Amino acid sequence: MTHEDLEHPPYVAGLAMANGHLQSIVPSVFRRVTVPFVRERLELDDGDFLLLDQLPSAQPDAPLVIISHGLEGNSRRPYVQGMARHFHNAGWHVYAWNFRGCGGEFNRLPRFYHSGAIDDLRRMIRHGIEQGFKHIFLVGFSMGGNQSVLTLAEPDLESEVMGGAAFSVPMDLAACSEQLAKPAQSIYMRRFLRDLKVKIADKAERFPQLVSLGGYDRLKTFKHFDDRYTAPLHGFDSAEDYWARCSSRAVLPKLTRPTLVVNALDDPFLAGPCYQRPAKPSPFLQLEAPLRGGHVGFMRWRLNDVLWSEKRALAFAETLLNQSHPMLVHGRMITAPALELE
Repeated sequence: MTHEDLEHPPYVAGLAMANGHLQSIVPSVFRRVTVPFVRERLELDDGDFLLLDQLPSAQPDAPLVIISHGLEGNSRRPYVQGMARHFHNAGWHVYAWNFRGCGGEFNRLPRFYHSGAIDDLRRMIRHGIEQGFKHIFLVGFSMGGNQSVLTLAEPDLESEVMGGAAFSVPMDLAACSEQLAKPAQSIYMRRFLRDLKVKIADKAERFPQLVSLGGYDRLKTFKHFDDRYTAPLHGFDSAEDYWARCSSRAVLPKLTRPTLVVNALDDPFLAGPCYQRPAKPSPFLQLEAPLRGGHVGFMRWRLNDVLWSEKRALAFAETLLNQSHPMLVHGRMITAPALELE
């Protein structure tokens, strides 16, 4: 498969939409998409649980899409529901899962989630395989996009996973943390810290020997937050150690499945390394950098209609489905069978 096989009309912002902040904020606040998710609680081996929302497909042998949300998002965010609706209308079965503590219930353990916590996404993949799905596609947004790219580079990734698409991916966590620490991005940083405070307060109440809320309001950046909470709760030495070990840019040469990464050049969350191809990228990488789109935006004025990003992801996925294509599994080339859709 060549990149030409996967081309799609580029995103063009609508009239008066050529602004990254507008693209990032308006869909998040004003878009209204609701789908009839069916919720399932998935118990984990470590004693915790994940909340999974599904849209079942009526088609026999339907493929499965697994959608991963962003930092402090959840499966009910409009960008997740919009993507779920578009895939479901095309005949796909949908998993829209929630990171630990993000589905409306606090999780049980001191740990919660982070940019490199792909063990839970791998559990979702195994759950899909246990339910009989033979063709699985990953879609991720922002932090969920970083997790999806990391997963698509795993050498032991299950053969049922065809590939994935990731949007607005902070592939270099250190550079993006510096970007969000700038005064121009303070509106986003304050909101993240405000939302995360709710989870930290719960952890501090239940695990006072591990977590303290004292002085939380003095935190101003992800460097502060990750040094104090993310790193110690998840086995990292520091924020820098966490960022280095969990940035998906490092695995771009190692991708084992077709992977589409779409990062808009006006994304206020992203920094320069998020747009750069590595010197020796995997042949499975397709990196696109539209001029516009903001962070998880790619909107037109009809906010509740299908967005360009949703069309882009489905087009990429169905190209993989409807063609025989080479994939690397355990270091060797195989050919995945095509699935005929009605």
